[in-house]
Amino acid sequence: MSLGFRNEIDITVWLADSIIADVAITPRSRPPLTRLFVGKPAASLLPVLPRLFSLCSVAHRVAFLSAVEAAQGRQAADATMRHRSTIVVAERLTELLRGMFVGRLALDAASAAAVRDVMQASALLGGPCEAVPPASRRDSVARIKTALAALGIADEDQAFARDSALAPSVAGCDGKLLSQPLAEQSFLTAADDPDIVTRLLAEGAAYSDAPDVRGRVPETGVWARRARRDAISSTDAGAAARLKARIAEIAQLCTWLDRGDEDFDDGVVASYRLGKGRGAAAVECARGRLYHAVELDDDDRIVKFEFLAPTEWNFHASGPLVRSLKGAMLAAGRQGQDAVRALVGSFDPCVGFSLGFREAGHA
Repeated sequence: MSLGFRNEIDITVWLADSIIADVAITPRSRPPLTRLFVGKPAASLLPVLPRLFSLCSVAHRVAFLSAVEAAQGRQAADATMRHRSTIVVAERLTELLRGMFVGRLALDAASAAAVRDVMQASALLGGPCEAVPPASRRDSVARIKTALAALGIADEDQAFARDSALAPSVAGCDGKLLSQPLAEQSFLTAADDPDIVTRLLAEGAAYSDAPDVRGRVPETGVWARRARRDAISSTDAGAAARLKARIAEIAQLCTWLDRGDEDFDDGVVASYRLGKGRGAAAVECARGRLYHAVELDDDDRIVKFEFLAPTEWNFHASGPLVRSLKGAMLAAGRQGQDAVRALVGSFDPCVGFSLGFREAGHA
C-alpha cells in the first residue's frame, strides 16, 4: 500500500549466546480506511482499491464487493461467484510465484521470461468479465503450464524438477537452523470467520492491529493450508519445507485452472451479513485469509470500512513467526542470521521488513 504510511515491519531477534531468547516485532502502520472514506459512496471506492492495495489487489476488490453485497442484503449470482473464485486463484498463483522470485531467488533470462509469461497469462484470466471465453481460458492456462514447466514446476505429486533452478534454492534453506523449537501450531480456518468479522467491525483498528481468535493467534497462508490438509508437525515447518509447500500449491492451482473444476473450494470467497447495512467477506489469497468489513447508511455511503490482512496474524507480536523462532539454536555467525532471514521471508509479509540481531545481555 502507499499513501505515506509506514510500510515496513521491524523485527529484532534477541540472542543469548546462540539461542534466540526473544523476538520483538513492531508492525507496519495501516491506513485508517473509515476516516479516509466515511461518507463516500461505496461504489466510488472501487477505482481507489488498486492504489491502496498494490499486492493482491484482485482479492481486495473481491472482498470489498462481497462485503458490500452482504451489507446490502444481496447475493451474487453463481456465475459471478465462480468468476471471482477463478480470478482470486489466478492472482494467488501469480503472487506465490512473484513472492518466490522477487528479491529472493536468482533469475536467469529464461526464468525471468517464464515468470512474466505466467503473470501475463494470469492477468487474462482475471479480466473484468464474468465469463472468460473457453478458448481464451485454454490458451492462458496452456501458457501458464508451459512457463511453470520451464521453471521446473511440474504437477502436484512432483512439485519441482530436481535438476531445475529451484532445487539449489530449496537445498540452500536446509541445515542452517541447528534446532527449531517444537512450537504449538494453530491455523486460521473459515470456521473462525464469524467471530473475526464481528469483532473487526465492532472494534476496528484496535482489533485488526493485533487480532486473535479466542486468545489464539493462528497462522494463515500457504503453510497453514498445507499443514491443515496433511497434518504436518511444527518440526517440519522450516524455510525449505515452506518453499516446497509454495511450489506444490502453485502446481495445484495450475491444475485447478486447467481442469476448471467447480468443486475446488478452500473457502476462496465467503460473505457474511451482520445486520442491516453491515456486511463482511473473507477471501483466501496468496498470503492467507483476508477480511473486509463495511457498514453502509441507507444511501450506500460508507459509515465504517475495516480490513484485516494475513500479515497481521503471521507477524503478530505473539504470533506464528515468533513461536517458530523463540528457542531456536542458530549456527554461528552470518550463516545463522541468514537462516533467520530465510524463515522470516518464508512467511511472506505483504510489506518489507527490517531484521536486526542483538545480544540479550546488551539490552
